[in-house]
Amino acid sequence: MVERVVIIGGGAAGINVLELLLRGCKDPGKMEITLLKKEDEGFFSMCGLPYALQGMYSTSLLNLFEPDFYKDKGIDFRTSVEVTGIDLKENHVLLSSGARISYDFLVIATGSLPFIPPIKGANIEGVYTIGSSADGKLLEKAINEEELENALIIGGGWIGLQTAVAFSKKGITTRVVEKLPHLLPSLLDGDMASIIKKYLDNDLIFLLGTTVDAIKGWQHVESVKAGVDEFPADIVLISAGMLPNVDISRKAGIEIGESGGIVTDLSLRVKKGSSHLENVYALGDCTEVIDAVTYRPRLSLLASTALIQARVVAYNILGEPSYYEPCLSPSVANILGLQVGSVGATSEIAGKYGISIKVGKSVKQTKARFFPGGKAITAKLIFEASSDKLIGAQIISQQSVAERINELSLGIKAGVTAKDIWMRERCFDPSLTMVEDVIVDAAINAVQS
Repeated sequence: MVERVVIIGGGAAGINVLELLLRGCKDPGKMEITLLKKEDEGFFSMCGLPYALQGMYSTSLLNLFEPDFYKDKGIDFRTSVEVTGIDLKENHVLLSSGARISYDFLVIATGSLPFIPPIKGANIEGVYTIGSSADGKLLEKAINEEELENALIIGGGWIGLQTAVAFSKKGITTRVVEKLPHLLPSLLDGDMASIIKKYLDNDLIFLLGTTVDAIKGWQHVESVKAGVDEFPADIVLISAGMLPNVDISRKAGIEIGESGGIVTDLSLRVKKGSSHLENVYALGDCTEVIDAVTYRPRLSLLASTALIQARVVAYNILGEPSYYEPCLSPSVANILGLQVGSVGATSEIAGKYGISIKVGKSVKQTKARFFPGGKAITAKLIFEASSDKLIGAQIISQQSVAERINELSLGIKAGVTAKDIWMRERCFDPSLTMVEDVIVDAAINAVQS
């Protein structure tokens, strides 16, 4: 019997499920896979878009695989297709053309959409978002072809900052407006975020704790009103966050959680009414996760999260029971050469959920002090006060951030304590690290200060 798998969405989540099913299916003749995506493209890497906008390469290089790559493997890979409904009782999806496609297994990977704050003038010409490849290409064209003197970014998250860098590199006066008191508020505490601001102060103008009230212009943007001030702007980017794209799921009666994402069980099966559906899965940006520190629902809009979820979904479809654990969302970004990493709870999140903490911070070098080429590295570790267990970490440097964040992610999962960190043997070579690493000092400072 041939099993029909339908995947709605062709971003990182949907494509990873597709790839894993192709690799894992022992008898390809017994599985028919259909992937439906509204974009006219194969697999586009959104994660690489900010760097393309900075001129490191063309956005065309982010088209990793064309549709024919998958069609040649026997996949019914459909582009420029809009799914308008899901019939969970009859096991089929409805397309805008009126066609119906039946499934034995359904995978919902509908991603996310840019959040547009209720700002007057947000829809006039010259205002952009950055939620798709089409958005990126329009923004790339504007940066490279239009005569721009002033740009304004709404939102101080990493996409906003990386795109602000793209404008600045073109000699455009660039302002970043963030409604909260510091940059990268979902990833960093204020003291760590201040390092980013200081690093970027020569290139960007920041307006923190400020909201945009209106975008002004006759047909095309001319200025932006923020607080009591008004600033000239030839181009505006709204980068105020993303929202799960769950409209067709909600319409089908699938449960949507308090974070706005689709509710699933540990197998990533969706919920309708009082039960989870055996043959319908959801993953990626459209799906709610459980936080590994607070155990509360939230979102994790990361390609790395989608990859692990894709393994769970694919293994379950292939008959190998698999489960998605609570989520840590280790994150890293490169902002004008400064690497910023974060995992687990920030001090603000810990306070929100009533978790008493101990905090340790240290500033050292990435290499032995006598070895050339070392860079300053700042680490902040957050421990649960009652147990000294690691629950969060933030690291900033121009070198070697990602590997430390990955290490600390494993530490949080394993329940390591501050003492475990400073008593563990570590590798050492003066060209690569100091004999006592910055995270060791931070752990000592948290408990012994």
